[in-house]
Amino acid sequence: MIRIKRIYEDPSPDDGFRILVDRLWPRGLGKEKAGVDLWLKDVAPSEDLRKLFHHDVQKWTEFKERYFAELDQKEDIVNQIRHGAGQNVTLLYGARDEEHNNAVALREYIMMKTRRRGSRGSSQRARSEGE
Repeated sequence: MIRIKRIYEDPSPDDGFRILVDRLWPRGLGKEKAGVDLWLKDVAPSEDLRKLFHHDVQKWTEFKERYFAELDQKEDIVNQIRHGAGQNVTLLYGARDEEHNNAVALREYIMMKTRRRGSRGSSQRARSEGE
């Protein structure tokens, strides 16, 4: 299970493996209080994309499309999140907007890739079982 949580919220045992997915460390937050297990700066949107979006909801769809294209080039990092040390994973972000941020987009991307892989595996199994 992949959850999303603002890093300024207190850590919880339900969070599982906590991964900060922002390029920049959140302002005013100490590392001990943050309770981050892993900081994956490289999975964050590029600096140019981050500046383009700048939390402008009107650019959300364009941001996601471009971010997904960037994530297509980072399959090893995305898989690291997907497998999350064999436990629940919580993607942490610092943005104020809880609906339009890179963690939300990243989770959507991972879930989309997981569904595609699952459906491909099912169709391959069906073909091999029918032979």
